[in-house]
Amino acid sequence: MINRLQQIDRKQRQTLLRIAAHVGSLIPLIWLYLDYYTYNLGPDEIRAAILRTGKPALILLILSLAVTPAMALFGWKILQPLRRIFGLYAFFYVSLHFTIFAVIDYGLDLRVVWGEIVDRQYALFGFAAFLLMIPLAATSNKWAQRKLGKKWKPLHRAAYAAGLLAVIHYIWLVKQDYNDPLFYALLLLALFILRLTPIKKTITSLRRRLVYRFSQS
Repeated sequence: MINRLQQIDRKQRQTLLRIAAHVGSLIPLIWLYLDYYTYNLGPDEIRAAILRTGKPALILLILSLAVTPAMALFGWKILQPLRRIFGLYAFFYVSLHFTIFAVIDYGLDLRVVWGEIVDRQYALFGFAAFLLMIPLAATSNKWAQRKLGKKWKPLHRAAYAAGLLAVIHYIWLVKQDYNDPLFYALLLLALFILRLTPIKKTITSLRRRLVYRFSQS
C-alpha cells in the first residue's frame, strides 16, 4: 500500500515537473509576443526577435544536456522526461530563430539567405547547429529509440556538438560583450566533463556511499 502511494506521489510530482517545464519553456515566446504586441521590441524588431529566439534555444539545449548529469549527481531520476521536453523546445526555438531570419528578414529569397550563411561565419555556425538538431528532434521519440537501438545514444551525443556550434555562433554574433556566450560555453564544458565515463562513475559511486551513510545514521 505504501509503495503504491509512493508511486502515485511520484507520478504526480513528475506531472507537475512536466507542466512546469512546458510553462517555463514557453515564457520567452509569450514575453516576445507581448513585447511585439505592445511595440516594445525596439527600433529593429526583426533583429530583436531573432536574438530573443536564439538565446532561449541555447538555454533550453543546455538544460536538456543538464538532465543526465543531474540524475547522476543527485539520483533525481524523476527528471528524465525533462530531457526530451527541453530538447524539443530548444529545436522549436532554433527553428523559429531561423524562420525569422530566412522568411521575415530576407523574404525567403534562398539565394540571398544562402549568401548570408556562406559569407558570415556566425550565420554558418548557427545554420550548422540548426541542421545538426534536426535528426536529434526527429529521433527523440521512443519508436526511433527502439529502431536505432545502440546507435541512438551516440547520435544524441551530437547535442554537445550542436551546443558548441551555437556558442561559437553566439560569440561571433555579439562581437563585443562576450560574457554571456562564454558563460554558456563554460556550462557546456562542465556538462561534457560530467558525462565522461570515469567522472560519471566516480560521482555515482560517491553519491551511493553518501546515501548509504545517511541511511545508516
